[in-house]
Amino acid sequence: MELGGNAPFIVFDDADIEAALDGAMLAKMRNGGEACTAANRFYVQRNIASEFSAKLADRMQALVVDDGVKSATQCGPLVNRASLAKVASLVDDAVTKGAKILTGGQALSRTGFFYAPTVLTDVPPTADLLEEEIFGPVAPLVIFDDEAEAIRLANATEYGLVAYVYTRDLARGLRVSELLESGMIGLNRGLVSDPAAPFGGVKQSGLGREGAHHGLLEFMEAKYISTAW
Repeated sequence: MELGGNAPFIVFDDADIEAALDGAMLAKMRNGGEACTAANRFYVQRNIASEFSAKLADRMQALVVDDGVKSATQCGPLVNRASLAKVASLVDDAVTKGAKILTGGQALSRTGFFYAPTVLTDVPPTADLLEEEIFGPVAPLVIFDDEAEAIRLANATEYGLVAYVYTRDLARGLRVSELLESGMIGLNRGLVSDPAAPFGGVKQSGLGREGAHHGLLEFMEAKYISTAW
């Protein structure tokens, strides 16, 4: 069972920023943010936070938002009115509590359930969107100072489906990956789904694995048990 996620996207100050931005757009905006593996919380080290947030806002603002059937569209509408209301409510809550809007931050005045691609900075720890799965085109940024803080913030959730880490230091990347409470890790990549690797989470993000030999073994074990019964 796959039961949702609250994926952290961690960017250390030694990361390749352009590569991290590419990964951020892929991890955040796949399916317009309506994906269980979408990056939900962005943790960026202080020394690069201003640069990263400004460049991410530029990329989000440049997206073509339109009908999903049009070939030029880069961000389509949300699935229904309830989803639009949820995303708007989460952003409004964060702003009320002190977050700043770099781009977006509102529903679009047009037919359909469109919400502008959004980047928020100075997001307080009490903001609801750090606790809930946004499932929309919203990227909230939180600054961290050191490795231990990044791990603590990333793990401060009941979910554990996927986490993303960007750093040029492979030793750090592997060390942090081992300490993150997540079923899957995207190390210097914004996409984790791979037919050669199992898919699944830990904590409240589900039970079991699918894909690769891990998923096949679990399937065979389940089939054997059910047959035996």
